[in-house]
Amino acid sequence: MPSYESYKDSGVEWLGEIPSHWQVVPLKYALSLASEKVITRQSNLKYIGMENVESFTGRFIETASEVEGMANRFLAGDILFGKLRPYLSKVALTEVEGLCSTEFLVYRARQGSSKYFRYLMTSSSFIDLVNASTYGSKMPRASADFIGIQRIPIPTKQEQTAIAAFLDRKTAQIEQAVNIKERQITLLKERKQILIQNAVTRGLNSDAPMRDSGVEWIGHVPKHWKFAKLKHHIDMLPGFAFKSSLYSSNSEDIKLLRGVNVNPGNTDWGEVVYWPKKEAADYSKYNLAKGDLVMAMDRPWISSGIRLSLIDEEDLPCLLLQRVVRIRGKSGVCTKYVSNTLSSNIFLSYFEPMLTGISVPHISTDQIGNFSCPVPPYDEQLEILDYIETESAKLDKGITLLEQQITKLKEYKATLINSAVTGKIKVPGVGEPARREEKVA
Repeated sequence: MPSYESYKDSGVEWLGEIPSHWQVVPLKYALSLASEKVITRQSNLKYIGMENVESFTGRFIETASEVEGMANRFLAGDILFGKLRPYLSKVALTEVEGLCSTEFLVYRARQGSSKYFRYLMTSSSFIDLVNASTYGSKMPRASADFIGIQRIPIPTKQEQTAIAAFLDRKTAQIEQAVNIKERQITLLKERKQILIQNAVTRGLNSDAPMRDSGVEWIGHVPKHWKFAKLKHHIDMLPGFAFKSSLYSSNSEDIKLLRGVNVNPGNTDWGEVVYWPKKEAADYSKYNLAKGDLVMAMDRPWISSGIRLSLIDEEDLPCLLLQRVVRIRGKSGVCTKYVSNTLSSNIFLSYFEPMLTGISVPHISTDQIGNFSCPVPPYDEQLEILDYIETESAKLDKGITLLEQQITKLKEYKATLINSAVTGKIKVPGVGEPARREEKVA
């Protein structure tokens, strides 16, 4: 992309140099902060919550929810800026009048293009600036006063319109490419699930005699396989109710594996608490070992899969906390094989109906144990495991490649927005002005 003929120092660190004919003014001189409050039950206007605005794109997401209390009123063409956790970049341009959460700041362009200012306020440079100013550790919020005094670039009105139109076209193209790749990832993940499900219910020998399992979502299974409740093939140990008052933050102590640490297919120690090492000997029963299978019992299923994971060397040492269950295969049953069975759709089909209508979904050890499933001979389990790992690795490689491409596209989009709204590039349809327009402030 071409650049402008001449630049000047903006005097603003996050902006750097800008086209020499652009202005730099405090945001409050370009955008007014709307302050009208409305009681939601006294209005028929549509309400927009934080959850209704998609991060980074600003797209509106429909949800069915009733809200009571105070709300901000906005007009068509206003900019909604999410002040709660601003790093989420929930910045939207409205098309109609309505109400929104008080966690949004409502900005109205004094003059110029609202679209341009929306792109400016969603640029990664501006978001980083605002995010660094937040107060409150658990619920970080940005201050309207801080945002209002930040100096922003003001191109001519003609340039604002051209920049917004350019970014509309380019971001739409990028988002379309991202959507295509995300659908491809979904298809690969579905193929992986089908691969696992077929392997753990049909086996690898297509010529093997089959029999009806008697379970609708499982169908026919190899005749020589056992078919019984899972409790006959595994040992389960629910975690212990360690007293939270004795939790430690010393990384030299023993990690406690909580439900929050169990993700589909891996453990996540982003949020970690410890148990004093001097007290650990009394709870040796709850020591986890490499190869143990653990499952979160609260909210056991999320959009990315069933929350169960195999314990690895780097997870150790750690102790098992309540609301997480440890699973080990009995003699003749490979724990890793059980992991594949429980992560498959046949297990989801079994327990998902049990969670319907429950505000906090929960599964018990009895429910896990009463799951009827096919179990092949041990040698065949190992063959199936090898097949699943080999074929899954191929699919995972494709998924990783697509995820990397999506990351690059999103980075390109962020760079493009930053470059356009700060004048580092000159977008099509912009010429060098003969003179500067009337000042904004």
